[in-house]
Order: sequence, then C-alpha cells, then structure tokens
Amino acid sequence: MRKPLILCLYAAGLLLLTSCSPRDYLTRRLAADLIAGSDAFRATQTLQMHIGVLSNKDYLSPDYLALQHKGWISASKANCPPSIEPPCVDVTLTPAGVDTFQPLIPAGEADKQFFTIPAARRELIAVTGISKQANIASVEFIWRWSPLNEVGAAIYPGDAHYRSSAAFRSYDDGWRVVVGTVRPGQPLDDALKNSEPAP
Repeated sequence: MRKPLILCLYAAGLLLLTSCSPRDYLTRRLAADLIAGSDAFRATQTLQMHIGVLSNKDYLSPDYLALQHKGWISASKANCPPSIEPPCVDVTLTPAGVDTFQPLIPAGEADKQFFTIPAARRELIAVTGISKQANIASVEFIWRWSPLNEVGAAIYPGDAHYRSSAAFRSYDDGWRVVVGTVRPGQPLDDALKNSEPAP
C-alpha cells in the first residue's frame, strides 16, 4: 500500500518540476545571464576618429586627450572652415599613431578623414541586488569595459567599474530584460548610459 502512494507522490513531484521553467524565478544568476546576453550589453563600443581640421573643443575631449597622451596624434593651429566654430586645429596621426591605427582601420577607409574602429565591450562583474514588485523587478549590477585593442585600452581602462540598474519584467515564459519603458527601474540601454562609477 505504501509503495503505490510513494510512486504517486514521486510522479506528482516530477509533474510540478516540469511545469516550472528556470526563467520563472529571477535569481542573480538568471539576471546576469539575461543582462550579459542582451544586445544592448554586448554592443561594441566604437571610437569615431576624425583626422584633419576640427574645433579645439573637440580636440580637448577625453578621447582625444587619451590619444595625445599616448603620442598617437598631434595638432597644429589651423583656419576654421565656416561650419566649425574657432579656434581650430589640424589633427594628424604621428608615426606611432599610424602604426597603432593602421591595422584597426577598416579596408577602404585608410584615406578618409573620418573612420570608426572597435574599441571595447562590456563585461559583467556581478549582480549586486534584485528588488521585486509583482511582475516587475529592478536589478542592480556592476560592469566594466573590456578593451579590444591598444586604442580601446587607452580610452576605456578596464580597472574602472560602473554601477547600473535595469528593469526586468515577468512574462508567461519567464523573466526578460526590459527594452522599452516600464516602471520601476529603467531600460538596459538607459541603465548603461546612466552608469555611475562603482567603488
């Protein structure tokens, strides 16, 4: 008599287990997998490089300052075209800059004054907290830049950590990272743009 009862309980337990998806419970591990696998998080950060005449304000931006510090670019005073507010500089690659950038510039863009090169990708370090409210959750996480090359390492040092918070929503097939607007929390795109330095 006990054996059929045990078999029935065992079968009922199996049915309950198979009716639940691993995505039904928002754990830190699931949140980390969903964030790291999202298109917004995996998007490659690129450097938009402009060689030639540009405003002094653009030349003093953090990206150009990092390239100057490495000795990859130099500039001299230049006359401004009508479309650029003075003062202006003429930016050129130094010999060391040519050696560094040449392998990174896409084929066919070597003679252009504007080019785009891949610089870094995001790397998730940890999910630090989850706050749930009905079928909405806010997930806090820490991430950093992972440079793809020497230029990326100069502009996006990997030792800086950032804290972000993204919104999640529970659907009939489990939890998902929110792409559009929903409250509380914010979409992952906005969370990455609004990141704060983490200690």
